[in-house]
Amino acid sequence: MNFRFQNLLGAPYRGGNVVISENSLLSPVGNRVSATDLLKSETLTFPFESSSNIARIAVSPDGNFLLTIDEASRALFVNLRRRVVLHRISFKKTVSALKFSPDGAHIAIGVGKLLQIWRSPGFRKEFFPFQLERTFPDCDDAVTALDWSPDSSHLLAGSKDLTVRLFSLKRSKGSNKPVLFLGHRDRVVGVFFCVERKTNAVSRLYSISRDGAIFTWKLEANNDLLNSERHISDPPSPGTPEQEGSQAYMDRNVDHKRKKIDCVTFSLEGESEASLLGKWELLKKDFFMQSPAKLTACDYHRDLDMVVVGFSNGVFGLYQMPDFVCIHVLSISKEKITTAVFNKLGNWLTFGCAKLGQLLVWIPSSGSCFITFSEHTNAVTALHFVAGKDSLLSASLDGTIRAWDLIRYRNFRTFTTPSSRQFVSLASDQSGEVVCAGTLDSFEIFLWSMKTGRLLDVLSGHEGPVHGLMFSPTNNILTSSSWDKTVRLWDIYGKGAVETFTHNHDVLTVVYRPDGKQIGCSTLDGQIHFWDPVDGLLMSTIEGRRDIAGGRLMTDRDRQLTQVQESSLPHYATLLMEVLLRRFQVTHNLSLDGVLDFLNSKKMTDGGPLDLIDDDDSDIDEGVEKQTRKKLGYDLPGSLANRGRPVIRTKSLKIAPTGRCWAAATTEGVLIYSVDESFIFDPTDLDIDVTPEAVDEALAQNQHQIALLLSLRLNEDSLIKKCIISVSPSDIPAVASSIPHKYLQRLVKAFADLLESCPHLELILQWCQELCKVHGDFIQKNSHSLFTALKYLHKSITKLHQDLSDMCSSNEYLLRYLCSTSI
Repeated sequence: MNFRFQNLLGAPYRGGNVVISENSLLSPVGNRVSATDLLKSETLTFPFESSSNIARIAVSPDGNFLLTIDEASRALFVNLRRRVVLHRISFKKTVSALKFSPDGAHIAIGVGKLLQIWRSPGFRKEFFPFQLERTFPDCDDAVTALDWSPDSSHLLAGSKDLTVRLFSLKRSKGSNKPVLFLGHRDRVVGVFFCVERKTNAVSRLYSISRDGAIFTWKLEANNDLLNSERHISDPPSPGTPEQEGSQAYMDRNVDHKRKKIDCVTFSLEGESEASLLGKWELLKKDFFMQSPAKLTACDYHRDLDMVVVGFSNGVFGLYQMPDFVCIHVLSISKEKITTAVFNKLGNWLTFGCAKLGQLLVWIPSSGSCFITFSEHTNAVTALHFVAGKDSLLSASLDGTIRAWDLIRYRNFRTFTTPSSRQFVSLASDQSGEVVCAGTLDSFEIFLWSMKTGRLLDVLSGHEGPVHGLMFSPTNNILTSSSWDKTVRLWDIYGKGAVETFTHNHDVLTVVYRPDGKQIGCSTLDGQIHFWDPVDGLLMSTIEGRRDIAGGRLMTDRDRQLTQVQESSLPHYATLLMEVLLRRFQVTHNLSLDGVLDFLNSKKMTDGGPLDLIDDDDSDIDEGVEKQTRKKLGYDLPGSLANRGRPVIRTKSLKIAPTGRCWAAATTEGVLIYSVDESFIFDPTDLDIDVTPEAVDEALAQNQHQIALLLSLRLNEDSLIKKCIISVSPSDIPAVASSIPHKYLQRLVKAFADLLESCPHLELILQWCQELCKVHGDFIQKNSHSLFTALKYLHKSITKLHQDLSDMCSSNEYLLRYLCSTSI
């Protein structure tokens, strides 16, 4: 089978900016990009990957193109619709900012001290897809923030040199120097154009610095300056912000001679040549008052005239401009906020915290999180869903095992021991009545009753941490694996240890075959052993180390191949013939240690690898910029602290019962591989007569009820929508009453999709109304299982209502205006 990369779940966010295109949140996850549909609550990771961690991303205004730039300044230009890389380019210096122009024709990129304007490539295959059109070398330090004017003719650039510059893309005969804005006392984090709603003209600018100051700049028009020669007089002598109102003037030469200000023009929508000939003045200064915390992220919503800011202490604030009215100030963590962004409508806010690896989507209208279990006081080390019950078990280093009710979302049982223990593994029997947990410190296995919460037994015998537990699928035998180089079988009903399988190295994990006739376990030396649990015999052994391609650690000095990292690369093999079918590499991310095939001798010094030399920059905060970690062993035996780049490991592999897909749990996230192109086809309740041809035949005979039921059994999205639209309004009550309860979730999801795409709004709303009338009691009693679909439908209806409300208000105003002006 040709397995292909399908998705990456739970991948850590390590830093960089995030963007929202339509309803999708695009965020870098290592060297890949993940897209999260905020309406459907679905996540998809794109199959392409960069050579190192992605630092900056930008999306074209039409949502067709994505530009990613990694830490090595290598850029990928991607077709978002097809998820295909179109073009590649490498920049000579670090890229600190980038943004598409509103018309999508240009891309502004801050490359070190330079501001470059590139022509945006298209779908065509070109020999030189990226064409450099302008370069502005005016900044004295790195460019940190960019913003385009609405007509794409002017550009604001904030810099690390504490200044903001206004550039014009139109070349003139005179001087092309930018307008300079001074006064900030720390690096500029954000710059934004403010547009008047009535005239659509730029009237104000906002500049935000890292010390928590926001400056509002106002354009003062002076009609006396206009003349036939488009000439203006000398500006007043520049001075300090406290002495003079003017804070924007042209760059001066060394002898401080005053120069004439060139004509700066904007071609705004609806106007041919709207000029900005007046002077820019500092209207006011405001401060967010979060000292000593630094302002680390900000964004501005032009239509709402709102600013959101995030700080290094985990606090974010939402402010209404230009009056600087505080709407919200909340804390989401104690770590630095590395990104903050509005969506297009301004009703969602997204924050990123690189140190915690978290992305948070916040809705200002509700401000509530769906559900978070926070009772554990230390790291959670294991999770286990109880078979046949709506409950979840969690193990933690805080010495507790907690049982969670997934219907009422509460902790209904807590299992403890007489003396505090650190739990690292978890399992329950087939009935869900016995809970087992293995410890890290005392090397014991504890058993509790789920019903009463009492401690039933303590299994002793292991001489190392118990990191693997699993019940046999056919009986009540508990199997445990430990770092003491043994796998033990236990009879939990009084007989104690039944069998002990000894290995030459520490055992990392253990798993049963679905029929219970074989046990598989992996050891630290890269071997996979298969045991017969009945006869206690070793059936076969696979030398996994020989089949894993090895990378090179950054601390290696010679050019010989190094030893491979255990469990770093998953592989797929036939167990009967012990033949390796295919090898899968988890990632090609060179930002991770042990991925390089060959080391660069230029980076090896007498003091060790260049990447490990401590060369701290006082301007760099703790967080995403510093990729060093103090502990990377992940509690594996013999592991040492590594202060270099992160190391990737594969901790668990699981194959789906159908055999058509499998998943690998790694330190980069959960990777899913499948032989199918997508997960669209998910059939249930099939027999030989349930086919797409049968659905079409039923529709041709006007048997809409049968056609809809057949499409729901096939679970083919396009057929379900086709059958829904084909039902006449008079037949909807009868068809809705015949829908079985188990199909309600996929039917509601289809309604939500149709409300966003099809023009038959009244028909779909009538469907929703009739479905609620017929199945209202069931929906109310089972709202927890239908929550995702109902939430998706509610969002679609709310968005539709808002759009129609705005349209009706606009039409009502237009009609009143026409009636008042009629003769």
